[in-house]
Amino acid sequence: MKQAIVNAVVHTGDKIVENGVVIVENGIVISVQNEIPNDIEKIDLGGSHLAAGFIDIQINGGEKFYFSQTPNEETIQDIYNSSLKYGTTHVLPCLISSSKETILTGIEAVRDYMKKYNNGVIGMHLEGPFLNPLRRGAHSMDQVRKPTNEELKEIIEKGKDVIKVITIAPECFTEEQLNMLIESGITISIGHSTITHKEAQFYFSKGINLVTHLFNAMTQFGHREPGLVGAVFENEEVYAPVILDGVHCDYAAAKVAYKLKKEKFFLISDATFLGRKVSNFKWENFDAHLENGFYRNEDGNLAGAAISMAEAVQNAYNHLHVTADEAVKMASSRVAAAIGMQDKIGKIKVGFPSSFVKFNADLSRIETLDLT
Repeated sequence: MKQAIVNAVVHTGDKIVENGVVIVENGIVISVQNEIPNDIEKIDLGGSHLAAGFIDIQINGGEKFYFSQTPNEETIQDIYNSSLKYGTTHVLPCLISSSKETILTGIEAVRDYMKKYNNGVIGMHLEGPFLNPLRRGAHSMDQVRKPTNEELKEIIEKGKDVIKVITIAPECFTEEQLNMLIESGITISIGHSTITHKEAQFYFSKGINLVTHLFNAMTQFGHREPGLVGAVFENEEVYAPVILDGVHCDYAAAKVAYKLKKEKFFLISDATFLGRKVSNFKWENFDAHLENGFYRNEDGNLAGAAISMAEAVQNAYNHLHVTADEAVKMASSRVAAAIGMQDKIGKIKVGFPSSFVKFNADLSRIETLDLT
């Protein structure tokens, strides 16, 4: 059945269409135009703004369940349903450093879920376990480890069509192992790493063009050693996602990063849980409790974020002082480009899914409009 979204300011990801009309059919955009058709059902937005739904490539839990603890269909559904409440229509559930058995279970759970539902769950993000223990953050020391050829081969073989992003500390890999991962086609993100500026440029030269939560769990910018942060700033091809909650990254630092990275700057939630409905959480050696609206562990360190993508977009508008169009791109088209899905999601474009966000001019109200 065809439907026409009318009386909208349409942010396509490429341009803004005033008094735009978006025609959708069977969950797909079939036209973006100005003429209002007479013969199909109309959804009147009353002058509201419309953009592609947000994409969150790093989300650990929904409103109830934590993916690394219970990597199953119920948790994935919780993450997806919870995300829809906050403008996010496409997600990569994130599995943090875990045993090989848990990783393989997570891969199979996501694969089975994607086959069964074919919705906005587009794969998974494997954050670890091949991280530098000196920059492990809230990851359990018991699970952080160097890869073996055998374990890496098995994860690649069983996860190459499910794992969209893998966060690694490349200094923990042999050249053979790194090439194995690069050749797999999985998007590699550098994070939880102690590499220097010079080392980072070497890894970027091998085709890696993404880092995990810029500034957090990596070598910082200094005037004598620019670190991984400096290498990201210097390299125009590298994407820089930020947890924009004001604590993981000060807004002033984010503003500098945005000025330098421009269209390569984008947003993630890295939410431990969404909606701040889980106040205390304990799983094996990982713990988190809500403290002044942020998740921290027993040591007082940050233990994942508590924001949604909608809040991140609002923070970009209010604290980075960008336009509403720019803020929504940071959560949609630019995220899609960072994971090589720019031809499938992240824009309002013919052939793309009819999953949208509806918002007002100052982004103080953001609602999901999913017609898939």
